[in-house]
Amino acid sequence: MILSVIAVLASYLLGSVSFSVVIAKALKGIDIRQHGSGNAGATNTLRVLGTGPAILVLTLDVLKGIAAVWIGRWLGDGSVWVPALCGIAVIIGHNWPVYFRFRGGKGIASTIGVMASLFFLPALYAGIIAILSIVFTRYVSLGSLIFVLLTPVFLVISEGIGPYFWVSLLICLFAVWRHRTNIVKLVQGKENKLGSKGGKRVG
Repeated sequence: MILSVIAVLASYLLGSVSFSVVIAKALKGIDIRQHGSGNAGATNTLRVLGTGPAILVLTLDVLKGIAAVWIGRWLGDGSVWVPALCGIAVIIGHNWPVYFRFRGGKGIASTIGVMASLFFLPALYAGIIAILSIVFTRYVSLGSLIFVLLTPVFLVISEGIGPYFWVSLLICLFAVWRHRTNIVKLVQGKENKLGSKGGKRVG
């Protein structure tokens, strides 16, 4: 029990390491949350700092999600729920990081890591459709929402309603909440597309 609590707490603290904030500070001496869309994530890093830093942020955020699930597996004594709770905790940490005044990102990259580690094939199927939607529409937010909405659907199809379904549904609700302003902009046709000049590039 104590090890499980430690695992969940460690996952939250890991999630709280906002790589977009850290990398932007290291490279340009800026708080990325004050530039572009104001979001501490890979898409805004792309907008503000460019491709290389964005790929690095995306990779590190995905690895956070993977690492949290494995922390849960190592310390969870075979429990299904501990890795799942660690996955939820790392996403909460990313969204509301204790190190950065609880102002984080939207958690999609870490969500990818978590979902791919917990239920790979449903996440893969949803991910393929999400990537195609981004390619054709250039709306990253739409692709992100498609990913989190379809993963529970593919989980039900492949495994039925079990513990992981409820975990995926909770993660989906987190993502939808964090993207609520994006949803409004998508409906209004005002959402920034991938590669658009939605924010000033920091030189």
